[in-house]
Amino acid sequence: MVNPGPGILLIAEPFLKDPNFSRTVVFLCDHQDEGSFGFVINRVFGHTLNELMNDLDELKLPVFYGGPVQMDTIHFLHQYPDLIPGSYEVLDGIYWGGDFETAITLIKAGSIDTTKIRFFIGYSGWGSGQLNDELKEKSWLTAQATRKLVFHRKADEIWKESLKHLGGDYEMMANFPVDPQLN
Repeated sequence: MVNPGPGILLIAEPFLKDPNFSRTVVFLCDHQDEGSFGFVINRVFGHTLNELMNDLDELKLPVFYGGPVQMDTIHFLHQYPDLIPGSYEVLDGIYWGGDFETAITLIKAGSIDTTKIRFFIGYSGWGSGQLNDELKEKSWLTAQATRKLVFHRKADEIWKESLKHLGGDYEMMANFPVDPQLN
């Protein structure tokens, strides 16, 4: 297990009961004493970008459920720091935010590959010490993120792929039932 910090994946323990985070993978963007935040990267939201925002009729891009906090905000991760000003490097080759209008203009112009940008509604946040407490309770497994996992083309495979990425006994967890009592 690696310590939490920017660029770390929080992989929900197989039997985590919280419906907001059951079988999720969160990409941490920041982790400090005051709190932490990131985005659930493996749960597609029920609406596309054009359905959530005005004037984006042609942008039927998937939007991911970033987490239960501020569900009225749109965020994005991308791989285009030279094209999208104001972005923050979370991990080598993975950037958070930046100028939203520029990102949209580049997408409309076909200047960026839409598999290298991902939109989120809301985010996952933890107050001071909260994430550390959840880690002590073993609610989360931690692993170093990779671009392949963060921008994986099949969101429903990210949780299992993240466990496989950990290797060893964790690979077996990928096949555990959601509720072992129903087995």
